[in-house]
Amino acid sequence: MLTLPNLLSLSRIVAVPALVAFLWWPTWQAGFGIAFGLYCLMGITDYFDGYLARAQGAVSRLGVFLDPIADKIMVAAVILMLVGTRHNDTAVITGVHIIAALVILLREIAVSGLREFLAGLQVSLPVSRLAKWKTTLQLVSLGALILAGALPEFGWIKLVGLASLWGAAVLTIVTGWDYLRVGLKHMD
Repeated sequence: MLTLPNLLSLSRIVAVPALVAFLWWPTWQAGFGIAFGLYCLMGITDYFDGYLARAQGAVSRLGVFLDPIADKIMVAAVILMLVGTRHNDTAVITGVHIIAALVILLREIAVSGLREFLAGLQVSLPVSRLAKWKTTLQLVSLGALILAGALPEFGWIKLVGLASLWGAAVLTIVTGWDYLRVGLKHMD
């Protein structure tokens, strides 16, 4: 049960409070820099936990459960911090861009609920290739937005982050709709 891949997933969950702490003060550029490094490390562990589980033949039920939860906790925490930490309107995600962040959060909740419902029917909902692209774009976006808090003098970083956030939101809608169509076939 305590295999290296599972420990890597657990480490992401345990690291979220530290990530939140470094993002707490939006004017603390060094905190955002440390948060960016931690976020990157968490992303690397996300890659390696899946890779190692498959390579070592150590895919477990616990790992299948923990990995997506760790991802969702990390993404939700970062989005909430980038929207919610304000000091003289220095939040990283503001205005109309909050809609893209909200779309991502709502889809994560809805798909989690759908997966739970379908699991009760013993129907799996495999991750599509497009959903993997959505996740990649989403993680790049949030990383860029954290980095933008560390380096506000480079406005292009924030623009890249916000553009990627909107791209992830569009893919979120598309993949969420695809998953919902599959789920509706099993509802009466």
